[in-house]
Amino acid sequence: MNDLPWEIAKIIEVSIVLNVTGGTAASTSERIAAAFVLDRQDYLPEGYDLVEAWDRLGSQWQQHVRLIKREYMHLIEAG
Repeated sequence: MNDLPWEIAKIIEVSIVLNVTGGTAASTSERIAAAFVLDRQDYLPEGYDLVEAWDRLGSQWQQHVRLIKREYMHLIEAG
């Protein structure tokens, strides 16, 4: 993962941690992105619905989520 942009690597890292432990100390945006990557609404931070969470990410992080789901899910599943 060293050759990935830091944002993508971080979202993957947070996704792996959430998958294993069910929790994380990641930032709100990192956690929201990971929740979308994993298709797990229950991993969204408290107080966010789907639309609010997606809007919170902004277009750049939304693109990161899409890219991870297309190209890098194998890194999460192997984690």
